[in-house]
Amino acid sequence: MAGYDRLLRASNLDPLTVLSAAVPANETDRPVRLSLAEALAEPDRLRQRLVQEYPHTTEPRLQRAGLSVLHQDLALSAIAPLTLRLFRDGCTHLPDPSRIFLTPPSNANAPSRWLHLPAGNTVGVDEFVAETTGLLNSWYPVFRKSLGVSPGAYWSSVALALAAPFSAVWNLAEPPSVCTLAQAWLEQFDCDSHRYVDWIPATFNGQQCAIPQRRGCCLKYLLPEGGYCGTCGIYRKARMNAACRPSRGQGPEQWQPGQ
Repeated sequence: MAGYDRLLRASNLDPLTVLSAAVPANETDRPVRLSLAEALAEPDRLRQRLVQEYPHTTEPRLQRAGLSVLHQDLALSAIAPLTLRLFRDGCTHLPDPSRIFLTPPSNANAPSRWLHLPAGNTVGVDEFVAETTGLLNSWYPVFRKSLGVSPGAYWSSVALALAAPFSAVWNLAEPPSVCTLAQAWLEQFDCDSHRYVDWIPATFNGQQCAIPQRRGCCLKYLLPEGGYCGTCGIYRKARMNAACRPSRGQGPEQWQPGQ
């Protein structure tokens, strides 16, 4: 984390300002339907909730895609904000399955989302790394064996969440250093997250950037209105080749790492 602070200051960035802008606003008024603790204890409840809201996901391939996208949102909605606060404040809450809730979609075309309502004491870096690693490893068998989320999808979504502070400066700080520090941070977690994302320096229309590319697909593209994530690695070679060729209408603003 000290290296992150030095990197931002060397790039004339104020860490507090950058990270405060990246931390999502607290939402406490969204209706809740199912806690993560309940879903982990009874995975079929999560599958049933998905099918109730999206009847087309009775087809196995689409159901797996829907569950994979739900897990991606879990990582980005619950884990990423905690990591951002850890880098900003030096302490943060731990993810608490009993206080992470699935909320209904905001409209007919929107997916369900997870809401984390953290409470209790905060922890420092070492405890966050150790305890969060244990939780992520304990959740994995449920999502993998009971819900069919692939290892690549699970761990690459986790990797993006844990590296959220680096995604916040993907086009602001010196790219090779962002990539090196992001990978070193992920390797502190004793899990497979660091194996399923590559941080790649790239150039878009003359602007240098640090791009995280997933090694596992969340399958979002299979769902209606799904499309490809900004970190999709399916067409990595073609995408990275295009990154080196200036073209009209293509620029860094179209890439949103961590989404």
